[in-house]
Amino acid sequence: MTGAVILYSFRRCPYAMRARLALLVSGVRAEVREVVLRDKPLAMLAASPKGTVPVLVLPDGVVIEESLEVMLWALGRADPEGWLEGADLGLVGRCDGAFKFHLDRYKYFTRYGCDPAEHRAEGMRFLEELEGRFSGGFLCGERFGLTDAAVAPFVRQFAAVEPEWFDGLALPCVRGWLEGFVASSLFRRAMRRFEPWRAGDVPVLLC
Repeated sequence: MTGAVILYSFRRCPYAMRARLALLVSGVRAEVREVVLRDKPLAMLAASPKGTVPVLVLPDGVVIEESLEVMLWALGRADPEGWLEGADLGLVGRCDGAFKFHLDRYKYFTRYGCDPAEHRAEGMRFLEELEGRFSGGFLCGERFGLTDAAVAPFVRQFAAVEPEWFDGLALPCVRGWLEGFVASSLFRRAMRRFEPWRAGDVPVLLC
């Protein structure tokens, strides 16, 4: 597949997930290369020495190695569902900043040697902010867009730490929004399973 857009990805990573969502909606044809994080392909490390996913390599050799930049690049080429309209990049920034900080320490508290309850409570502040934003059904209005796609994978990860506790929260809008996201055909497409990529493999398209 000469001249292809190449996406290095890891299925469960929320950053890679948001990149795949945007690429799928935009219709950009990308060769997806599933990465095993403990055995990262040399080709990916040559393109992006930071060694984290997603990494998007364009046909001209330009490398995009931040998930939000991948989303904006893809939607800048084609945005058939109007994902960019009314997008709140400030909210995405708060998700990627404080919320992700507390999410990591809630989920991986043994790694960080901290109190998970403290970080769960701090993460709840962000969820409470989200709960007040659903007047139109989604974070920025009446249809799913970039902000929803960028934030939902991280809320999904937060919810999965203690699902019974999460299901009991007085956050009906957040829960309904997340359930709709996980049940969507777009999410199912984005979560398609791929075999780990090795050099010389037949290219597989994200579709």
